[in-house]
Amino acid sequence: MPNIGPLEIIVILVLALVFFGAKRLPELGKGLGQGIREFKKASKDIRAELDDSFKDDPKPVTNNSASDKA
Repeated sequence: MPNIGPLEIIVILVLALVFFGAKRLPELGKGLGQGIREFKKASKDIRAELDDSFKDDPKPVTNNSASDKA
């Protein structure tokens, strides 16, 4: 996959400006930023919950055959 250079970014921004207009671009950017922020927060929450669940695992029960006989 080719890298995206500065010229390609400028072309994409100009096309977005033509399609959505100058008034809609800030709203779209704000919505995109909020979506990314919520995704990062959710992934952090899930990671923290998984880490906590692994830390809270009880130690495995060992079966001593000597204590069963006594």
